[in-house]
Amino acid sequence: MRVDLLTKEYPPEIYGGAGVHVAELVKALRTDIDVSVRCFGAPREAVDTYTYEAPTELADANATLATLGVDLQMAQDVQGADIVHSHTWYANGAGHLAKLLHGVPHVVTAHSLEPLRPWKAEQLGGGYRVSSWIERTAFEAADAVIAVSGGMRRDILRSYPALDASRVHVVYNGIDLERWKPTVDLDTVRALGIDPDRPAVVFVGRITRQKGLPYLLRAAALLPPEVQLVLCAGAPDTPGILAEVTAGVEALQRERSGVVWIDRLLSQHDLSAVLTAGTVFVCPSVYEPLGIVNLEAMACGLPVVGTATGGIPEVVADGVTGRLVPIDQATDGTGTPIDADLFVADLTRTLIEVLADPAKAAEMGRAGRVRAEQMFSWTQIATRTREIYASLL
Repeated sequence: MRVDLLTKEYPPEIYGGAGVHVAELVKALRTDIDVSVRCFGAPREAVDTYTYEAPTELADANATLATLGVDLQMAQDVQGADIVHSHTWYANGAGHLAKLLHGVPHVVTAHSLEPLRPWKAEQLGGGYRVSSWIERTAFEAADAVIAVSGGMRRDILRSYPALDASRVHVVYNGIDLERWKPTVDLDTVRALGIDPDRPAVVFVGRITRQKGLPYLLRAAALLPPEVQLVLCAGAPDTPGILAEVTAGVEALQRERSGVVWIDRLLSQHDLSAVLTAGTVFVCPSVYEPLGIVNLEAMACGLPVVGTATGGIPEVVADGVTGRLVPIDQATDGTGTPIDADLFVADLTRTLIEVLADPAKAAEMGRAGRVRAEQMFSWTQIATRTREIYASLL
């Protein structure tokens, strides 16, 4: 069997969870499947990996049109594959066109949904309507759609009611448990400006509306003064959201010490060291299909305080591996808390409760590592993915 996996992100050009998922899935599948990777960006040296850049004629076009330029090239080149498997709307168009052109089954993995990210219009302008059209068309015609959580599956069927529910499968994101593990490196932690002797709340994520950073900054202002806030946050969607977060961080830094903002992508070792040195990991997202960052924190032995939305409740066992923060959300696709003050208050209260009992926090962190081992290994995920492939041949 030859599978052509189509993706925007692939090492070393990774900026989000979808890229991590693709990289790990490819490694797990290649133990017994011929996998060719077709990705956006500069040439890679990796075997059976083919790269594509937008046509020069589209260099100044809307980003969605440049994406379609890449998709056309990918669709042409997959001839001979038994299955095409696309990840994110960026590559969904290539998968759909390949299905039509070559008569090959198309599998889509849904890492997020355009109807539930309306703020993307800030970034793409009218291109958001194009990306939404690409995603809808590909999903509704796909032979199989993989959701990374049960919550994501519900969102897919709600967003695309024409989709046959029997074609939508749940296969969780995973974590490389050999690479992600407790890593004590106090020199690295101190070099990053973090005091390992103070309690710390750690956030990791892109600067985008869905990650809920402005709510976290409001909550952090109410935490005990000895608590540090460590923000590993970069890759802003727009100048507007970057400006909003920058203003919030600077205001917080004027009010309290221990506000550390790391705006570059850390190595896996350094991020593991930061997570291991933390007291609690926080995921204040208003939209999160699953959240690989939560798995990374759990694998490093850190309890997770996360919003009870999307796939987060399937990752965090409330009271066992962390805590879930309730949220009542708008149904207009934005995920905005109906009562933002209440959400911030609940987030603050939950963080304070976890920070107040370090022994219990450490116990939940150890339980999180066990849960990651039991439920989220890439071996399990690759096995389930192979089963879906086999059902289409």
